[in-house]
Formats: sequence, C-alpha cells, structure tokens
Amino acid sequence: MVGFLIAALSGALMSIQGVFNTQVTKQSGMWLASMFVQLTAFLVCLGAWMIKERTPIQSLLAVQPKYMLLGGVIGAFITVTVIQAMNSLGPAKAVLCIVVVQILVAYLIELMGLFGVDRQPFEWRKAIGMAIALVGLLIFKWK
Repeated sequence: MVGFLIAALSGALMSIQGVFNTQVTKQSGMWLASMFVQLTAFLVCLGAWMIKERTPIQSLLAVQPKYMLLGGVIGAFITVTVIQAMNSLGPAKAVLCIVVVQILVAYLIELMGLFGVDRQPFEWRKAIGMAIALVGLLIFKWK
C-alpha cells in the first residue's frame, strides 16, 4: 500500500512540476528553464546526500554497465519534452499521453528483460489493461 501512495505522490508531483516548468519556460526559455530545474534538483540531491547518505562518490565508478549512468542526461530530455507536451497539449492530455506511453514502454522492458530487469512472461490481462488505457487516451483526446 505504501508503494501505491508513493507512486500517487510521484504522479501528482510530476504533473505539478510540468505545469511549473512550462510557466517558467514561457517567461525565460526552454533550455534556461531546463537548466534551472536540473540545477535545483542537483542541489537538493547534494544536500540530501550530505545529510543522509554519504555513499562514497567513487561507487559511481563501479556502476555496470556504464550506460546506466545516463539517467541524468535522459532526465534533461524528459524535462524538455514534458514542457513542450504540456505547452502544446495542455497538462491533462500531456500527462495522460506520457503515462500511457510509460506503461507501454515499461511493459516492453519487462517482457524483453531489458536493462537488467528480470524478464516477465506475457500476460493477456496486462495487454488488455494497456489497450484500455490507449482507448482511454483516444476518448480523452476526442472532441
């Protein structure tokens, strides 16, 4: 149950952040706003690491495979694409589309066992659930 509450909080924060970032972008610029978002995230993480964790920085050198360290690079593009999607579609449509695609890609990662994730068997109920999500997206988009 705690995991679902944390996921719900994450979803709410992502939606709010997307709206905030879109408004900042309108008043500054895409890359400046994205840089500020990533910089403030870095500062928060640095502070939390210094207070709570203190794992040696060298432990990052041991991460294998090395491409797993690209999360921050991907995060920068996530920030930019969320801002652009919200600006062109509006918050609700953008988030719905983002979430549906997240579900599809995550399920494909599980099915194929990509990126070190344990491979999972195909399940019709999950495929039907994703189909319903896609139909929901189409209904939401429909005028």
